[in-house]
Amino acid sequence: MSRDEGVSGATEALDRPGLSEALLLIREGEAEGLLIPRLDRLARALTVQEATLAVVWRDGGKVFTADGGEVHQDDPDDPMRTAMRQVIGVFAELDRRMVVKRLRDGRAAKAASGRKAVGAYAYGFHGDGEGRERDAAPNPTEQAAQARILELRAEGMSYRAIGAQLDSEGLPPRRAAKWSAMTVRSVCQQAGIS
Repeated sequence: MSRDEGVSGATEALDRPGLSEALLLIREGEAEGLLIPRLDRLARALTVQEATLAVVWRDGGKVFTADGGEVHQDDPDDPMRTAMRQVIGVFAELDRRMVVKRLRDGRAAKAASGRKAVGAYAYGFHGDGEGRERDAAPNPTEQAAQARILELRAEGMSYRAIGAQLDSEGLPPRRAAKWSAMTVRSVCQQAGIS
């Protein structure tokens, strides 16, 4: 049995090792066909769905869905069979594109309102809240270190000297045990100071 656990149906067929292996087993006569939960889980693009079905059928295999039984080959006497299968594929593709659009629009709206949309929070901030309410909130420890960095830089200290001073004052960097010149520089650049 071949599986593509955790692999999106939107992934191209050639990039899905479980599907590629299953198609090879069908071609070599070592498997009778594919069993999938639903037709829209085979592929989230109509062209991929139809190409995959064509390969299975060409090689003498069958396709079964857990929710609907066998997916029959095209029949010139039953054009509705093909049409209904393709409609399912069209709506699977539409659904995937709508999800992508909603995510993109949500990130853009969040960013436009000044809230953090994606990625790591800038030094001096951390994520606060749960789910949709999660947003950037001040991190008092990091903001104290940031203020001290800017103060020392304004006094003309080098990045390396600032790092050593912060270490001696007990103001920690976000991820490392000690400040590096590059981390100090990054905090300065984030604040618009070189």
